[in-house]
Amino acid sequence: MKKLFLNDTDFLLQTGTAQQLYHSFAKSMPIIDYHCHLPPDQIADDKQFGNLTQAWLYGDHYKWRAMRTNGINERFCTGDAPDFDKFQKWAETVPYTLRNPLYHWTHLELQRYFGINETLTGQNARRIYETCTEQLQSPTHSVRNLLRQMNVETVCTTDDPADSLEHHRKIADEQAAGSDFTINVLPTFRPDKSMAVEHAAEFNRYVARLEAADNSSITTFDDFLGTLARRHDYFAGMGCKLSDHGLEQIYAADYTEAAVRAIFDKVRSGVDLSGQDVLTFKSAMLVYLAEMDWEKGWTQQFHLGALRNNNSRMLAQLGPDTGWDSIGDFSQARALARFLNRLDTSDKLAKTILYNLNPADNEIMATMIGNFNDGSVAGKVQFGSGWWFLDQKEGMERQMNALSNMGLLSRFVGMLTDSRSFLSYPRHEYFRRILCNLFGNDMENGELPDDMEWIGEVVQNICYGNAKTYFGFSSKPLAAVV
Repeated sequence: MKKLFLNDTDFLLQTGTAQQLYHSFAKSMPIIDYHCHLPPDQIADDKQFGNLTQAWLYGDHYKWRAMRTNGINERFCTGDAPDFDKFQKWAETVPYTLRNPLYHWTHLELQRYFGINETLTGQNARRIYETCTEQLQSPTHSVRNLLRQMNVETVCTTDDPADSLEHHRKIADEQAAGSDFTINVLPTFRPDKSMAVEHAAEFNRYVARLEAADNSSITTFDDFLGTLARRHDYFAGMGCKLSDHGLEQIYAADYTEAAVRAIFDKVRSGVDLSGQDVLTFKSAMLVYLAEMDWEKGWTQQFHLGALRNNNSRMLAQLGPDTGWDSIGDFSQARALARFLNRLDTSDKLAKTILYNLNPADNEIMATMIGNFNDGSVAGKVQFGSGWWFLDQKEGMERQMNALSNMGLLSRFVGMLTDSRSFLSYPRHEYFRRILCNLFGNDMENGELPDDMEWIGEVVQNICYGNAKTYFGFSSKPLAAVV
């Protein structure tokens, strides 16, 4: 029998067993969003969006790419068109996104946040826009209530070492004073700019930001490391438990401390470095930063494989993170093995999550993690969930199948949003339905035992329990437990 599109009961769930796994075990699990790009100031201020475009289209390069491909002028993506006109152009694009995950995400978000069960088109755009905007202007749809609505327990934002974390502090202080907002909002240490020595002038401007944040002077490489270590300590004091790196590939060249100091002196003098000097410096910094994470028991994350800023004309016009990136075909295995082995040899390998953007690297990542899982922690080194271009149905299935075949899917820490939008949390539901469908189909086919209680527990752990244990998160806000 033909199924209804996006039917609440069995969407993506092909069997009765899959439906039972989802509805009885996965659906009600709280969400731990351990990697995202949500702006913490909007959580601290409990922002109220003025309209649906502000909540849904601002900053969303996924949608911009689709609109451009559909022939929509840039004025309606990142330009100065009125907010409703931008939404109208998005609504006209949606029917053309069939079989793109945007089609599913769009309608899941309309259903879950706004109770709208019809498909979005150019014809009903005005009515849907006004209905959603009216709800967004109500206190029931403030930023904090959007998080509550999706049963979010923990949010880990992505923050530069030079950030003040003032908004995290504001939230924590409110919670310590008895606020009814009980969701953990924690920073993540993202030190990419501290390694970005390709352009001396930009790097030195960044060092000045670090100096201001730490109220210190950075003259030598030791000063530089000391400042980063103090910022690392500051983040830890604010409840941080994770770092993150966005890299094309891991850097693992040999280096000496003397060579790294000399390179630092050179770039501080304003001299642009050779390619070999850049590689040497980045390789050393990855190790120094990884050792800081190990000392604190943090988890380090590596997002690998994005080929960024490919359209130089549009980069100059709009800047980075506006939709001009793609999957890269970088060599990953050998340098990654060298880097992890260097840390493991000195017994300073922190808990680690590896994310690949090129699906051709799935089996590389799934086997690499097994080289460094030493029995000290269940799933110490993780193959991270399908990321960016791969956080769609097929991408998630391929990642989980590779992990199942070559590791332990049962120890997987599950899904994250990696999003800048407060309306993106149905992606966790999307993942959970796909996960339950994989297990359910195997149970129906006799490839797994008909043990609903045990497999249901495994599903719950992948959705929630594994992450909670792995990261050491509390159910209570940081301010309530310190």
